[in-house]
Amino acid sequence: MSGRTRTRTQKLTLDGHSLTIEDVETVADGKVEVNLSQLAIEQLRNSRQIVEDFLQRRAIVYGITTGFGKFKDVYIAPEQTEQLQRNFLFSHACGMGDLFDSRTVRAITVLRANALAKGFSGIRTEVVDLLVALLNSDVHPLIPQQGSVGASGDLAPLSHLALTLIGEGSAEYKGKVLSSKDALAKAGLTPVVLKAKEGLALTNGTQVMSALGCLTVIEADRLAKMADIIGAMSLEAQLGSQKAFLPQVHDVRPHPGQKASAANLIKLLAESELMESHKDCPMVQDAYSLRCMPQVHGASRQAFKHAREVLTIEINAATDNPLVFTDQVISGGNFHGQPLALVLDYVGIALAELANISERRTERLVNPALSNGLPAFLTRNGGLNSGYMIAQYTAAALVSENKVLAHPASVDSIPTSANQEDHVSMGTISARKAQTILHNLRRVLAIELLCAAQGLDLRCGVIDAVPDVGHVTSAKSKSAAKFTPGSVAKHGLKAGIGVEAAYRYVRTIIPHLEEDREMHLDMAQAEAIIASGNLLSVVEAVTGSLE
Repeated sequence: MSGRTRTRTQKLTLDGHSLTIEDVETVADGKVEVNLSQLAIEQLRNSRQIVEDFLQRRAIVYGITTGFGKFKDVYIAPEQTEQLQRNFLFSHACGMGDLFDSRTVRAITVLRANALAKGFSGIRTEVVDLLVALLNSDVHPLIPQQGSVGASGDLAPLSHLALTLIGEGSAEYKGKVLSSKDALAKAGLTPVVLKAKEGLALTNGTQVMSALGCLTVIEADRLAKMADIIGAMSLEAQLGSQKAFLPQVHDVRPHPGQKASAANLIKLLAESELMESHKDCPMVQDAYSLRCMPQVHGASRQAFKHAREVLTIEINAATDNPLVFTDQVISGGNFHGQPLALVLDYVGIALAELANISERRTERLVNPALSNGLPAFLTRNGGLNSGYMIAQYTAAALVSENKVLAHPASVDSIPTSANQEDHVSMGTISARKAQTILHNLRRVLAIELLCAAQGLDLRCGVIDAVPDVGHVTSAKSKSAAKFTPGSVAKHGLKAGIGVEAAYRYVRTIIPHLEEDREMHLDMAQAEAIIASGNLLSVVEAVTGSLE
């Protein structure tokens, strides 16, 4: 996150009903100023008035004039409510472990503000105004990742968020970690004193798992496109066929994700001279990791689509307890994260499968028994050089780690609050695992990208010129990086238009590997190429938008 408060020219207005997953990412990236709509303000005021009426009548209402959880039957007098809110946040801010990055904290904050803006939580407008002000002033509460069981909401992490609103806890401001009191003061903001119901309203919800889910799914959609691009590069490097991607194959099994992936592959491979050159070869069919890309990539796409549907509902839902309606206050269970727990476990599994099949394509590229004529480990002087041998080990290690992480968290439950809360979702663990699997997938794809580009070098010859790359330090290595082999077979032929665009772009950043060099540096650059979105943009500039 930048060390200064940014000037934002675009605005996002929250009303509790119309937030999109893309909006969440935009706020997370700090690209918009956030405001409450007039509708949201009216909803908040109406809801708060109902709470005030209960307080005036000294009615016994859970969460307003009682304790919490197992203490639901303990009456709290209205004059004690301010102390109750502070005690609630202090006692519930029990997070541990690594902190969420500021991007995730921003996503959590906007989702909490939007849920409250819906007008069923009984919280005052000025409290939600301060939540929004945190976003616009780049004040980011420090929120530990561990501590939520995913029911009664994300109580522990959201309590850390709420602490900053009252000037307690710690926050990051302009790149520095300060006490929340100092961070607010430097940003020109004033802490609030919470009134009845407001501590519970700020912390009883699914916004941590929802924020992680939104950021993971939106990136998963991009990586699904990248899997098609990089898989197409691997196919060309191994002299594979595009026949299995023809529309008639997928029209008779019309899963939407499968059809989309197949259509992408046909676009990427269009006008391939390399593929045309071996159309009459005796090879009958390709291995599954090549031929079944639409079926495997497409199934993962379907999982991401389902997750989007669930998340779109959740980020515009009232997940507080109790809920404040015009005629009554109802204790319910909308804080329970089960819908997200199940679907984010599904997302994790779907991401893991994209990594599984990518690693198998990498293995085929580096294995001379499988690569259709490429040299062992994609190096022309094997023995003296190891080439991409150990890069494939790393891909295998990441894939194996993903298999452990893909075990569903949602099948677990552990009772809390003296068995008052006797079934919980573990949805935040599902979300955290899915995000870790996503990061591992990006690295596995980066390794395949390196190997596929090297395979195309060896198959067709390196593009005309490769600029010096900063991490190639020795003069000898720089000279070797510019070498133009193309000695395996099809020298000088171009790959499909999408593959060629991706290949050429990679080679403007990462040179051909003629002699062994520090491989981890190439791998990090390949991951950065994918993470930046630049490779996708370069490809879509020539193919049109991929599905």
